[in-house]
Amino acid sequence: MGLESLKIDDFQLHASSTKRYGLGAHRGRLNIQAGLYEDDLYDGAWCAGRDDPLQWFEVDARRLTKFTGVITQGRNSLWSSDWVTSYKVMISNDSHTWMTLKNGSDDLIFRSNREKEIPVLNIFPTPVVARYIRVNPQSWFSSGSICMRVEILGCPMPDPNNYYHRRNEVITSDDLDFRHHTYKEMRQLMKVVNEMCPNITRIYNIGKSQGGLKLYAFEISDNPGEHEVGEPEFRYTAGSHGNEVLGRELLLLLMQFMCLEYLSGNQRIRHLVEETRIHLLPSVNPDGYEKAFEVGSELSGWSLGRWSNNGIDIHHNFPDLSSVLWEAEAKKLIPRKMFNHHVPIPEWYQSQNASVALETRALMAWMEKMPFVLGSNLQGGELVVTFPYDRTRSPGVTREQTPTPDDHIFRWLAFSYASTHRLMTDASRRVCHTEDFAKEDGTINGASWHTAAGSMNDFSYLHTNCFELSMFVGCDKFPHENELPEEWENNRESLLVFMEQVHRGIKGVVRDLQGRGLANAIISVEGINHDVRTAADGDYWRLLNPGEYKVTARAHGYASASKKCEVGYEIGATRCDFKIGRPNLSRIREIMEKFNKQPIKSQQQNGN
Repeated sequence: MGLESLKIDDFQLHASSTKRYGLGAHRGRLNIQAGLYEDDLYDGAWCAGRDDPLQWFEVDARRLTKFTGVITQGRNSLWSSDWVTSYKVMISNDSHTWMTLKNGSDDLIFRSNREKEIPVLNIFPTPVVARYIRVNPQSWFSSGSICMRVEILGCPMPDPNNYYHRRNEVITSDDLDFRHHTYKEMRQLMKVVNEMCPNITRIYNIGKSQGGLKLYAFEISDNPGEHEVGEPEFRYTAGSHGNEVLGRELLLLLMQFMCLEYLSGNQRIRHLVEETRIHLLPSVNPDGYEKAFEVGSELSGWSLGRWSNNGIDIHHNFPDLSSVLWEAEAKKLIPRKMFNHHVPIPEWYQSQNASVALETRALMAWMEKMPFVLGSNLQGGELVVTFPYDRTRSPGVTREQTPTPDDHIFRWLAFSYASTHRLMTDASRRVCHTEDFAKEDGTINGASWHTAAGSMNDFSYLHTNCFELSMFVGCDKFPHENELPEEWENNRESLLVFMEQVHRGIKGVVRDLQGRGLANAIISVEGINHDVRTAADGDYWRLLNPGEYKVTARAHGYASASKKCEVGYEIGATRCDFKIGRPNLSRIREIMEKFNKQPIKSQQQNGN
């Protein structure tokens, strides 16, 4: 019915008694997470004020509903062990007269949890119709208290006059495939979309998972399979945590939507397709997804399927390059011995014995091969956008603002998604778990939320040209299938707006005096201590906020060149090309190296 997804609001939840506010009925939602430091505001369950069989947890559906079952968990807590082991169920139409579900003439007792995290489902022998439903604990863990997290299963009865239903209903007009897809169904859907739009799409794979499943990517471009000089490359990935499935389905919906809208002549979509090379990788961890999918939406809990088949958190499995960079800065090795960008991968990480997932290695090879400019990984369980750095700079500190040199543009990129999402910046919305991110415009620096070394975001920024952010697209990691249309409406505009940001800043080509593009030329912006490099054809893109910048291009063996480049407020990168030539000294060195560093005259004499 939507306790976990917040479709049921706090005012619809009631209880007989409460231990304290942070353990009130509003916290009795399936999979809700407690804060690290459990306090009076955000704890991990509803807990009764007294431990006796007269306690109850109530949901007001606000309309007649056909109730079919209940799912329960214990209290989410690092410090306490509390769960209910059996309960009765009562229903009412007026909240005064209650009827207990029966097994013949006896009250029906449902067996419940044996530990606090694994959800337990009880289906009623026959569905019952009512407005109110109560769960009435009868027994609980002997060393704990009455504490529950709950989801109610049921379907609202038809009632077009119901005000509350009309107020909360979100309807989509998009004719898309709104369901959860197995691996085979995902592959089939990609094939169907490719056949619908063969001229602008391509399916390819970047490698295999630990379980042998191919990691399929879907390209959308007016010239699929080709990098066009001057055209930026963009990526969305999803499902690095296999149980966070909403991002996966959003990308499958996005590829359908863009194909259909392109065919119908939508000018916004046509412009995106013609001016951008877009890559969608919907399932980074298909092995984990299959585990979560097998038990289903409500029963996968908070972590089943999160990790790869060999137990690795793929999103945080990248080399920790921020530490490498900061150590080099402390030793004053930059720029003499190391660049402030394209930080090399440590040797230990590349050894066969390193604990690196196959999926991570495939992602890294893909990120190095494609000249991505902007990207995002879609995650779940929260409503917020995070941006680098994800690791705190101060040792031993778990939360600390740790900005990159590009903090201003990262903040804009994060806000571009959050501000166009239907809920992220809504100050009146209920927090998902413990953090009120809406107060921060729905965005946060990753390290100031919780420190994490070796994230995909930090690696992308420090090892490649690509600015990467994490979009936490919904409170519910695995929403029920019937909630997918609303989640699509919540995120559709954000997904499009964020892609358009790849055209913000400056772009150009660095050429030599003969007009040949120079690969690996370095582009520096005065005042920003992070450079980018040109791609194979000499083209580059540099994400920047509006303003005037002094930009310098340099390449090994060439004289550097600088110019002023102005970035406007309209979407569309400013063209900023460079032509650089070899200085005399560089040319002399090249000739001397050709002749083994001997004077040219002596070489000629020896030849005679």
